[in-house]
Amino acid sequence: MKEIPWAELLKVASKARNNSFIYGDTKVGAAVYTENGNINGGCNVEHIYRSHDIHAEVNAIGNMIASGETKFKAILIVAERDFFTPCGSCMDWIMQHAMEDCIVAFDNLKGHRTEFTTKDLMPHYPR
Repeated sequence: MKEIPWAELLKVASKARNNSFIYGDTKVGAAVYTENGNINGGCNVEHIYRSHDIHAEVNAIGNMIASGETKFKAILIVAERDFFTPCGSCMDWIMQHAMEDCIVAFDNLKGHRTEFTTKDLMPHYPR
């Protein structure tokens, strides 16, 4: 298996994050590394009434699907927070499209990356 290109994922996720459309405080970007070695990014897009926000992880997965792929090896999420993990809804999307032993990583934009496997975050998820 090819090594995960973290620097390129960070570049794509950070660029997407800069395009976030938010009403709150936290801009979030994400990038998925597909089974074919492609990278798709996404950002959070908040709705004015906050009832139908699109999270960065789901946006990146949607962009991957729109480009013709359905599985990814890794996802990197970036936000200016000390610690971050995807919400439960985003984890459902991740688990649906993640390859076995997918890496879910977070970068706090201060040079610190935390990595998990999908099994770390969802140990009892049905596969």
